[in-house]
Amino acid sequence: QVQLVESGGGLVHTGGTLTLSCAASESISSFNAMGWYRRGPGKQRELVATLAGANFTNYPESVKDRFTISRDNAKNTVYLQMNSLKPEDTAVYYCRADRGWRNYWGQGTQVTVSS
Repeated sequence: QVQLVESGGGLVHTGGTLTLSCAASESISSFNAMGWYRRGPGKQRELVATLAGANFTNYPESVKDRFTISRDNAKNTVYLQMNSLKPEDTAVYYCRADRGWRNYWGQGTQVTVSS
């Protein structure tokens, strides 16, 4: 069973920076895609960033130019660097890995941005 472990969440002020990590129990090269999602208070889960193929990335407008997804194959880890954080970025952030028709999720890490 694939395990994904997120870390790096915490409390920051508006405008601050955090970098989340997602460590996989298997080679991340074996996944078709990896991504970050979030669920804010009272909100549905939403896509934050995806990374597929030869470093093809995708971001929604809400985080574009502020968030960057990257990976370190040697460490089997995917990162999410978050700059210029806003209170509306407050959420539990989840890592996801896709392999074929299956997807795997981590337990999530809390990010809180204070105004």
